[in-house]
Amino acid sequence: MNTKNERAGNRLFLWLIIFFFLIMFFQIFRTTVSMQTVPYTFAAFQEDINAGRVTGVEIMPNKETPTGSVRVTFSDETVRTLNVTDVTEIEQFTRQKGLDPVVDEVRRESWFLTTIVPVLLVAAICLFFFFFMNTQAGGANAKMMDFGKSRAKLNKQADKVTLKDVAGLDEEKQDLDELIDFLKDPAKYTAVGARIPKGVLLEGAPGTGKTLLAKAVAGEANVPFFSISGSDFVEMFVGVGASRVRDMFEEAKKNAPCIVFIDEIDAVARRRGTGLGGGHDEREQTLNQLLVEMDGFGVNEGIIVMAATNRVDILDPAILRPGRFDRKISVAPPDVKGREEILKVHSRNKPLGDDVDLKKVAQTSAGFTGADLENLMNESAIKTAREGRKFITQADIDTSMIKIGIGTEKKSRIISDKEKRITAYHEAGHAILFHVLPDVGPVHTISVIPTGMGAAGYTMPLPAKDEMFLTRGKMLQEIMVSLGGRIAEELVFDDVTTGASSDIQKATAEARKMVTRYGFSSNIGTINYEEQADDVFLGYDLGHANKHSELIAGEIDREVKAIIDSCYQDAKKIIEQHIDVLHSAAQLLISREKLTGEEFEALFDTGAAEETEA
Repeated sequence: MNTKNERAGNRLFLWLIIFFFLIMFFQIFRTTVSMQTVPYTFAAFQEDINAGRVTGVEIMPNKETPTGSVRVTFSDETVRTLNVTDVTEIEQFTRQKGLDPVVDEVRRESWFLTTIVPVLLVAAICLFFFFFMNTQAGGANAKMMDFGKSRAKLNKQADKVTLKDVAGLDEEKQDLDELIDFLKDPAKYTAVGARIPKGVLLEGAPGTGKTLLAKAVAGEANVPFFSISGSDFVEMFVGVGASRVRDMFEEAKKNAPCIVFIDEIDAVARRRGTGLGGGHDEREQTLNQLLVEMDGFGVNEGIIVMAATNRVDILDPAILRPGRFDRKISVAPPDVKGREEILKVHSRNKPLGDDVDLKKVAQTSAGFTGADLENLMNESAIKTAREGRKFITQADIDTSMIKIGIGTEKKSRIISDKEKRITAYHEAGHAILFHVLPDVGPVHTISVIPTGMGAAGYTMPLPAKDEMFLTRGKMLQEIMVSLGGRIAEELVFDDVTTGASSDIQKATAEARKMVTRYGFSSNIGTINYEEQADDVFLGYDLGHANKHSELIAGEIDREVKAIIDSCYQDAKKIIEQHIDVLHSAAQLLISREKLTGEEFEALFDTGAAEETEA
């Protein structure tokens, strides 16, 4: 603080010196100019009167000088001023020469205007410069002083989020109950010598609710909640991040017990020795300070650090050990039951129509995170409001799901009858395999309307439940479904198109995983040959490291091809057995552009399509 005042005082003193030098320069310049002017003397005045060149005299007491001055008018109408010491002598001399002088009234100068006002004016100017420079210096110094301050935001109400607002994460909430109980009653644990975890690491895919969980813990325990992003610590100046870490924990101590939440902690807690500059860059110094504050020489009783990341594999091992992040909670995407609960939470303030089935929506949204489901309901509400309706219908939710998962349907796009017919048979081939194969169906919707993702159509399944494990049989069936569109094109048109490129890519990737990752190949064996990017140098990924020989690589390629060929033949036999359903479904898609699961399943009962009005 003293340094700050000294700098401000030095700057003010410098400006005052400059200001007074300017005043002195102005006075010297004024005096020099006045000295260069030839004065009009009394002798010259007498000479002009005697010569008859003066036509008028005006005597002005107390003007220009303390005694007065004389305004002399000449015959050529020029005017000069004579400064005198005694105006009485001038008046007598002028009258003796036959001129009648004009004598003005005696002027009395105001003492306030001549003495006080100039002093006050100079003082006001000095004060203005003082406050102006002090404000500038104080603002700059304040910013410099705040540069090392923590960027953590304190929210004592924690947005009033409680565990009731978190759905679909029952096991995760149970793991956090101990933290809530400790924050409410720390003495119960300390009395028996128990130490509550200092840190909780929430790891999971983006949008699974990690930040929401942290807020809910603080809201449930009714304690202050500090939130900050990992990127807020890192600056280009060395030492700033470490200073912010120290300041954050100092503030947290003042509000203990409390929760400090660091979002995207991988921005500051990456493995040391891998960044540019080795172990001396700013990020690593910040990480070192964070390690010390969490479990070093400092004591942070009552402070629980919660952090979130979706890249736990790149974190430094020192921050993951007990004493820092003691507990690691994996926040996975919700299952079908959890998705239904999340949908209920996000539809509380939304008017739903009688036909809305949230359970069905949960079944068709496999793989959706909590953020995805919130976005789904929001998009449905936006569509309802845009169309001027008061209730959200099932059709609104289905359309929004297609928009989020596949892309907006391009109903205005003009496609030829030939392309529409090819797409209809392509999607019908997928749908038949979805229906017949036991582990991948049933069918929910079939469409030949192009989407914003570049697809000419789509077939959406309706899985009955989520499965934790993939079996070899199910993976083979998924490969068969992916090849169904290409097979249908070959059987009907005796030709193929590029429309199956993404299907072939997906099938190949699944077959390669079976061989290299899951050990599902009898010829290759139960060995993991998957290429992994474990080597990191200077913070940059060097790519996949080839961990096997060229001989093994050839064996893997042959095994992948064998799986694809076998699935292709099996899928072709199934479609040939239901060729009548293939033609019927394609004809209905050409006329209607979209079929529901019930309409498609009816084709297997009747064996032929009954054309109805679209």
